[in-house]
Amino acid sequence: MLIDTHCHLDPQYFPEGADETLSRARSAGVTGFVCIGVGSLEAAAGALALAARRPDVWATVGVHPHDATTHDPELETELCRLARGERVVAIGEIGLDFHYDHSPRENQAQVFRRFIQLARELQKPIIVHTRSAPSETLQILAEENARDVGGVIHCFSEDKAFAARALDLGFDLSFSGIVTFKRALDIQEVAAWAPADRILVETDSPYLAPVPLRGKRCEPAYVLHTARFVAGLRGVPLEELAQQTSQNAQRRLGILAVLN
Repeated sequence: MLIDTHCHLDPQYFPEGADETLSRARSAGVTGFVCIGVGSLEAAAGALALAARRPDVWATVGVHPHDATTHDPELETELCRLARGERVVAIGEIGLDFHYDHSPRENQAQVFRRFIQLARELQKPIIVHTRSAPSETLQILAEENARDVGGVIHCFSEDKAFAARALDLGFDLSFSGIVTFKRALDIQEVAAWAPADRILVETDSPYLAPVPLRGKRCEPAYVLHTARFVAGLRGVPLEELAQQTSQNAQRRLGILAVLN
C-alpha cells in the first residue's frame, strides 16, 4: 500500500478524468492520494470536491509561489474558508521559487509568510515548495515559527545540510521521481540517510515522471517506481518502505486510514 502525498489532478492535466487516473493507480497498489489545490480558486475548490466524494483522496489549498502576484484579500478569504474543511489536510503548496521567478521574490516571500501564519491559525501542516532558494526558505520557516505545525518539504531536491535543518524545523522529506534521475546524487544521498519515520513518496504528477518512465506524463500510479528506487537506496524491501511511508503520511497529514 502506497500513498501519493502530492499529486495535481486538474482536468487540464488529466482530461480523461481523475477517476480513471486514480483507478490505474489503485491497480498499481496506490491506496491514498493527496490532491494539491493551487493555481486558482477553481483548482482549490476542485481538489476539495474530489476529496469530498472519494474517501481515498485528501486535499490541500494554498498559493503556489508562481502565482504570488494573484494573491489578494478576496482570494485569501476564500482559500481560508476552504482550508477549514475536514478533508483539507495541509496548507500548500506554498514557498519560494527563485529558479523561474514567475512572481517577484518579495511577493513570494510575503505570500509564503502569510500562509504559514494561516496554517498556524488553523493548526494544519504546511506543504513547502522550494527551488533555488534554500537559505531563504529555511529562514522564513524559522522566523514564522513553522515548527508549530511542521509539514513536508515536497519534491525534495536539496542536499543533506538542507535536509538536516528541515528535519530540525519539524518537516518531513518527500521524494518524487527526481530521486531516480541519474545525476540526482545529493538527493539520493538524503533518501538513503534520512530517518525512516521522516520520509514520504510522491509523484508531483503530471510532472517529473520517474525512471523508467521519464519524459512521459506523470501520474499517481508511477509513485510505485519512486518507492521501489528509494527502497533500493535504503536496502529494505519495497513492502517495508511502502508501509513506513504510508504510516508517515498518516501521522504527518492526519490521514486516518489507508483504504484497501
